[in-house]
Amino acid sequence: MIAIFFASILLGTVAGLTAGLFGIGGGLVIVPVLAMLFAAQGFPAELVMIMSVATSLATIILTSISSVLAHHRLDSVLWNKVRILGPGIMIGSAVGAVVADHVSGGVLRFIFIIYLIGVGVQMALQLKPKPGQQQPSKELDLAAAGIMGLLSSLLGIGGGTLIVPYLVHFQTPMRNAVAIASACGLPIAVVGTVGYALLGKDASQLPDWSLGYIYVPSFLGIVLTSMYTAPIGAKLAHKLPAEQLKRYFSLLLFVMAAKLIWF
Repeated sequence: MIAIFFASILLGTVAGLTAGLFGIGGGLVIVPVLAMLFAAQGFPAELVMIMSVATSLATIILTSISSVLAHHRLDSVLWNKVRILGPGIMIGSAVGAVVADHVSGGVLRFIFIIYLIGVGVQMALQLKPKPGQQQPSKELDLAAAGIMGLLSSLLGIGGGTLIVPYLVHFQTPMRNAVAIASACGLPIAVVGTVGYALLGKDASQLPDWSLGYIYVPSFLGIVLTSMYTAPIGAKLAHKLPAEQLKRYFSLLLFVMAAKLIWF
């Protein structure tokens, strides 16, 4: 427990910096690294991925609150759009936790590997969403929100890499799309975390210091540092060649995907 706690402090430092520097959610880094840490510490194989995902979502609650407040002060959050997407996001997030509880650890790992490779390709090629020509119907918004909430909860992410392209495609300015995605990340994290905590409360072979599928020492270690390093990463984004660094970071994502295949 002590070893994982201190490793999680370091992980939170890196996750916060990368989240601020590249504008991505910390879950992209947190989930694969926690999976490797938990496996190295002898956690049951079937629990490694679901505990990594659940713990990642729990950390996103606090970082998301900080991010939402910052965007709200800048008047970037279109709250009407958040209210439209919110119900679908929350339903999808709850369903995602249930799905994760019923699929094998291997399937969950495979889904995350595909996600890592997809984001890695996007960052390596500098692919950006292109604005569409029309506004979505409320029915389409609800359906899309449900799918994005489900995938986010299943992957242990805040959903920005899914929500922002969707919003930009339907003519939402990038500045507002990022802010809306940040606001939607909070219900994803809260509902998903509660779901994983309840679904895992009676799971067998859980290690000590677990709250359902959430591993509390890792949660505490990550949030202790990530909340402070994320703003530092955001400031560095204005000083460093972030676009060029994204290509290097994509290589790290490919390495982590490879490690997940063979860990």
